[in-house]
Amino acid sequence: MNQIAVFSGSAHPELASEICADLGVPLQPTQVKRFSNDCIEVQLQANCREQDVFLVQTLSAPVQEHLMELLLMLDAARGASSARITAVIPHYSYARSDKKDAPRISIGGRLVADLLKTAGADRVLTMTLHSPQVHGFFSVPVDHLHALHELAAHFRRFDLSNAVVVSPDLGNAKTAAAFARSLGTPVAAGAKERITDTEVRISAIIGEVRGKDVIILDDEIASGGSILELLKHLRANGARSARVACTHGIFGGGAVARLAAEPDVTEIVCTNTLPNALRQPHPKLTVLSVAPALAEAMRRINNGDSVSALFESDKQPERVAAE
Repeated sequence: MNQIAVFSGSAHPELASEICADLGVPLQPTQVKRFSNDCIEVQLQANCREQDVFLVQTLSAPVQEHLMELLLMLDAARGASSARITAVIPHYSYARSDKKDAPRISIGGRLVADLLKTAGADRVLTMTLHSPQVHGFFSVPVDHLHALHELAAHFRRFDLSNAVVVSPDLGNAKTAAAFARSLGTPVAAGAKERITDTEVRISAIIGEVRGKDVIILDDEIASGGSILELLKHLRANGARSARVACTHGIFGGGAVARLAAEPDVTEIVCTNTLPNALRQPHPKLTVLSVAPALAEAMRRINNGDSVSALFESDKQPERVAAE
């Protein structure tokens, strides 16, 4: 590869270490200092001059703290004369703020995208944005990966002859349909209405789930409220068992334990875009690594190769990357 320097913020250094191990490069040290007035200072403790710099920082809780840390890292890399700076944000949490659905509210996804560019990001590498329009919020190139290949590889180890993929809502149905095609299973979806941030109402299940082993697929699980509501309707419609899968395991407020306590839930599967799942270990929880996918995308960015061509050549329609 060309000259490359990878730094990690404090949000998820374990993932950054995995990425560097796959790339065969060292993870360069970063120092975060807090002053007496509660301001923070970030120092990148390795040479960046004329290097291809990658800053790995997922937006996990406390999100605002980690976002500010990333902005300061970007500013530090720009001030150190980096040749190019890529913000590697496995979970872009502000993607949920993607529209103005009430008076006098901000569209946080677009604002944070502007802040990243202003701070010094030349491009962004992220995974499974909450909605497609968020990609258009960025005025710098974005490589948008999905973890459906990793999830599908996991589920192919099981007998899927009686399985059906279920999306919690119609908005995610297209992704669920692509995932179902990759597994060779039917697909179904819930008709969901969001009441509050943690409360949803599902009025119907569209598709046949009676007597089936369902695989519930969502982009992220926060409190688990949507999944618990969906499970009630799946039981009422005669589903036999359920496995729950997502890319981003936010799992706030002990969500893993709540989901695992449901007797018909046999497994909860997520990826390590966030460190949260690793802090809530459970026999029913499986965490898959996306470090190889992120590392390969970073390798191709560094070499000037096409990231989207990588996934097209694998003939994996369920896994998309956009430049």
